[in-house]
Amino acid sequence: MMVSLGIRHIRLTGGEPLMRQGVVNFIDTLNRLKPHGLERIAMTSNAFYLNKYARALKETGLDDLNISLDSIHADTFMNMTKRPIAPVLEGIAAAQQAHLPIKLNCVLVAGQNDHEVLEMTQWAYQQKIALRFIEYMPLDQPEHWKAEKVITEDDIIQNLKPHFQIQKQARQHDPVTIYLLNDQYTLGIISTISKPFCQSCDRLRITATGELFTCLFANKGTPLRHLLQQKDPALLQTQILNAVWHKKAGFIEHQHAPTRQISMHAIGG
Repeated sequence: MMVSLGIRHIRLTGGEPLMRQGVVNFIDTLNRLKPHGLERIAMTSNAFYLNKYARALKETGLDDLNISLDSIHADTFMNMTKRPIAPVLEGIAAAQQAHLPIKLNCVLVAGQNDHEVLEMTQWAYQQKIALRFIEYMPLDQPEHWKAEKVITEDDIIQNLKPHFQIQKQARQHDPVTIYLLNDQYTLGIISTISKPFCQSCDRLRITATGELFTCLFANKGTPLRHLLQQKDPALLQTQILNAVWHKKAGFIEHQHAPTRQISMHAIGG
């Protein structure tokens, strides 16, 4: 249905998609949609189980993988994620060996990992892995979020300017602002807080329980599961299009809204 309505890219998120039984077979099933208009299948993972799956993911047709890596130091990584870093680094190495295209996502939080901006950039540069810094957003437990914890796009660039020649690239439909470092390395920054891009966001998210969300910050989604069970494609299409056409203004509108009832782990990135 989504592909018939013009969706060209599908990203599997979580939670952690590599914990799903049969995930490789699921990607293989999605690949069968490519002759019908689907162009790209991607995934966002914490890479904890990637060492086991990297080669199979590449062979089954996964086009690219985003990996969450908030620090390259074991203690900081443990403090932020409550997980050891070793399996993640092993997973990254396995993906590189399998020639699976990867990007790193690093959420910066003042007082926790903001001192690693330069070091993380240099490490990713040396590893020849694309890096994207993400401004800290009030997604899970928004009551603990504070504006002063946000490291902005401008903060990041000012930090890197003494060390790289930096050229800002023209922004496309992607939520990432791209900078070219030393004419050869691309660094991305997702600046949802300091420079909201809601008006150009074209993402849709479907949860494991069958709810359609048009925004990460939405307080509720559009239930689709019962329509799938009814097997009424016309009504399903109407509900999807209605949700898209009535999409809210995004973070610009929701930043003063009540606390959400759904977790980021359910909506995905």
